[in-house]
Amino acid sequence: MKVTEAKKWLLAEAAKRGVDLEALATSQNNLMIQAQNGATSDVNMSSGGGIGLRVVTEGRVGYAYTEELTEEALSWTLDEAIGNAELQEDGNATLPAGSALGRHELVDEGLSGSLQEKKDTTIRLEREVAADPRVQTVQYAGYSERRTEVEIGSTKGVDGAYNVGYATLFSALVMREGESVKQGYESEAKREFHQLDPGRTAQESLRKLGRHLGAKPLKTGRRRAILEPDVVSTLLMLVTYAVSGKTLAEGRSRLQGKLGEKIASELLTIVDDPTLPEGLGSRPFDAEGTPAQRLTIVEEGVLRSFLHNSDTAARTGQANTGHAHRGYKGTLGVAPSNLLVLPGSGITQREGILVTDLMGVHAGANPITGDVSVQAMGLELIDGEELPVDDFAISFNLFDLLKRVDEVGDDAEWIAGYAGMSKVPSIAVADVSFAGS
Repeated sequence: MKVTEAKKWLLAEAAKRGVDLEALATSQNNLMIQAQNGATSDVNMSSGGGIGLRVVTEGRVGYAYTEELTEEALSWTLDEAIGNAELQEDGNATLPAGSALGRHELVDEGLSGSLQEKKDTTIRLEREVAADPRVQTVQYAGYSERRTEVEIGSTKGVDGAYNVGYATLFSALVMREGESVKQGYESEAKREFHQLDPGRTAQESLRKLGRHLGAKPLKTGRRRAILEPDVVSTLLMLVTYAVSGKTLAEGRSRLQGKLGEKIASELLTIVDDPTLPEGLGSRPFDAEGTPAQRLTIVEEGVLRSFLHNSDTAARTGQANTGHAHRGYKGTLGVAPSNLLVLPGSGITQREGILVTDLMGVHAGANPITGDVSVQAMGLELIDGEELPVDDFAISFNLFDLLKRVDEVGDDAEWIAGYAGMSKVPSIAVADVSFAGS
């Protein structure tokens, strides 16, 4: 049967059995094209999906999922979810009440275009980056697109569906100039295929990597740091961990007890907004059917809100902010949609280190304490001139760094990175530790 039919059957069956049920169906259709030597080298289409059940009975929660939508498979999956709930310790869990949410088409014709057009776009990207004489190897150049469909229903009245998607151009290069060799990756994501420009992406890839050629060792010392948007986006991963209601409920947030207090520079305002028409992570409602709304997390340096689903809100005594997240295979979590650091008036780039990339953040950063010590790439600014430097590490505490931000750039850009979808500018901080030669 179809997903909508399966959802209705499950809800009716759950009502017969006297349990509360939330049924969340997700599916994805993916396209990946790669080009090499001026021609398409690989085209891959894939799809997959299923329906995940969250059952609540006598205050206890159980999960199960199936990718087969026959009545027999659905019945067995419901049995499994109820059985898993009965194995849990006594609790006071509930499903949130909801309503009809409608069906939303957020991708519409955005990914329209023939397969040949998309192949041609990929080939042009590969040709343009390969044409630069400094490019030693194009490791890969490609195009990808993802369409995601979500449908939800619950015995508490939730009923809705939506369809989203985005497209990405990407390349990985090795560039050489004399004895200097650098390797890098660059991507550009848009809500619509026709918003992508392979020429623009190629030039940006070459600019970002090429500026590091001829790098000299950096001398150890403390300097002003200017963190480019890619770096700020990476650091947002640590911020989202600290403001996650799940982290808070588990007693692992450094920001516990800080609501209403100043935790960052007054120049910093951080927002999550799933309602943006151009947002790569936009959605009309979350994984529990809570309608989407703009949320200010940090306002001029003051912590205003954590990100919550219904469970973490209940466990912490705070409001549900509509940030429930799960796929059909997963359990209930918390995640942002479109994270925004609001732009400022600009950054003075005269002296300091322009940090362009952080490496190994997953291993070199402690999300609980905020301590970060990682290898980095960058450029030294001397009287406004950019001089490439390498072989250096950067160390700081994230929560201290946020308080000391002294300038925010006006160069905000969309990035699909470690923190999910974000639109962030550069930020500048005085007196940061750099370890080089």
